[in-house]
Amino acid sequence: MTMQSIREPDEGASPSIQNRMISRSQRPSAHALVTGGGGFLGRYIVEQLLQRGNRVTVFARGNYPELVAQGVRLVRGDLRDRDAIVRACQGVQIVYHVAAKAGLWGPWDDFYTVNVIGTENVIAACQINGIARLVFTSSPSVIFDGHDQQGLNEDVPYPAHYESPYPATKALAEQMVRSANSETLMTVSLRPHLIFGPRDNHLLPALIARARKGLVPQVGDGSNKVDLTYVEDAAYAHLLAADALQLGSPAVGPPGHGHVYFISQGEPVVLWQWIADLLRRLELPPVRLKLPLAAARGLGAAMTAMYRWLKLPGEPPLTPFLASELAQHHYYDISRARDELAYAPRFTMQEATERTIQWLRQQHIGADPTH
Repeated sequence: MTMQSIREPDEGASPSIQNRMISRSQRPSAHALVTGGGGFLGRYIVEQLLQRGNRVTVFARGNYPELVAQGVRLVRGDLRDRDAIVRACQGVQIVYHVAAKAGLWGPWDDFYTVNVIGTENVIAACQINGIARLVFTSSPSVIFDGHDQQGLNEDVPYPAHYESPYPATKALAEQMVRSANSETLMTVSLRPHLIFGPRDNHLLPALIARARKGLVPQVGDGSNKVDLTYVEDAAYAHLLAADALQLGSPAVGPPGHGHVYFISQGEPVVLWQWIADLLRRLELPPVRLKLPLAAARGLGAAMTAMYRWLKLPGEPPLTPFLASELAQHHYYDISRARDELAYAPRFTMQEATERTIQWLRQQHIGADPTH
């Protein structure tokens, strides 16, 4: 899929937002480094940076010749290797730290060494190389406390307890990035929620694989609303955040207190209706199994214990954390990102869903009913 040109500001946008967006697009390009630039979100960030003329370095463990062919400088390395990331950041003006260890379950050390130690190394590399701007990809899960979250803003505190090492370590990393904010290294953290779209290699493929086997249970009564974020808009938000990191900008917090922003399409969906429509349009089996939240959490705890005791490979099909995410409301107020980053989703949820379904069909997932 080829990247489309970045849309112009909506005609209905305020003049101040239009002026800020236009002025940003005319700024001289900087040399940007993207950790995890070969991944789902990272690659879209790389492509949008290339599209507007930035020089780009990708720091990743894998080999991506297709990016090199587009003029990207590829540095292969591990986030846990401080010297490697310090060398990769030489000559760079801005860092997008996207790479992370994701997942519902697994050994604490696997998540901690990548998400926390890795982020500590990225911050150190910025400071050593005199890099002035750092954009960190966080997650709304850093504030998820197992209860309904409806329209919350960035003032919500971190919970005292986490049920999964992923949100726990991402929260530690986000706090480190925020604490590192200063006049010499301006930082900002974005919390895009449930990123989806073409080239998704995690969220929807996992859902579809389980749906084929009849292993997707509806948890709860099916009325919960959630935010999703189309991947092109998630990437665009990163570029806007980087552009907003200028001294005097409202996006720059005080020393030791870098700002955070929720990012989404701004159109919460009823999760189980959205999933049902997606599966129907891909001609995949519908969700038939329904579980109350308490029962699902109990089953998730049993599965987690079994995987731990028997040292089974992969992840449990259900965990207490996932059960809560599947049953409860979790959508957030993005007005701060609109006001301070000039972020406005360029795609409606309907447009984003249509584009994603077309891509899934092109990958021969489901059947195209028009043929």
